[in-house]
Amino acid sequence: MSQIPYRTALIVGAGVGISASLARLLAADGVKVGLAARNAGKLAALAEETNAQTFAVDASDPASVKQLFEAADDRLGEPDAVIYNASGRVRGPLAELDPETVRQAILTSAFGGFLVTQQAALRMIPRGRGAILLTGASASIKGFPLSAAFAMGKFALRGLAQSTARELQPKGIHVAHFIIDGGVRSAARPVPADQPDSLLNPNAIAQTYVDVMRQDRSAWSLEVELRPWTEKF
Repeated sequence: MSQIPYRTALIVGAGVGISASLARLLAADGVKVGLAARNAGKLAALAEETNAQTFAVDASDPASVKQLFEAADDRLGEPDAVIYNASGRVRGPLAELDPETVRQAILTSAFGGFLVTQQAALRMIPRGRGAILLTGASASIKGFPLSAAFAMGKFALRGLAQSTARELQPKGIHVAHFIIDGGVRSAARPVPADQPDSLLNPNAIAQTYVDVMRQDRSAWSLEVELRPWTEKF
């Protein structure tokens, strides 16, 4: 299989799930990895394992995102690939939701995706190459009860991906959106014994991201939906 055609990658909204699996795969392929999160301290163990640089960022704040990319330029090198995994989630009955909490959730899920995509594009357009990968969810295509804020943010992120892909792919920049349509397994959320493989394996999700990054530009994916075999459509 061909090598990943990118040498530096910045993962924004990094954590112990999909981001951690992706960081391990990228590092194993020789890619220099940057990990960014609101609380960068939680990334210490993963950073040591993957020899990654860590950065603190508030993805919903323009100044913070700009500072993130400037720091990454210095310590990592301008990223060839940027992955946006941050999201804001708030649940509750529509009539009872706190407007400020909803605003912040949408800022993180959608506006943060715009800010990170914009900073990535500023660096990739002059080079005529790069990859921007945006992580969606079931809520990207279907709104659920008690989850209006999450659906609004993820619908907007999907729109950003579609618009940005049509603008930037002719400039040599691969933009792809991933719909994670199902629960993701973790230590806190193990797979039920009576339903094997009923939760998405984060390592398998990460492998799909890498496979998309390896695609020839004659056949780039814009959107990939991932769901376990038991998931109802």
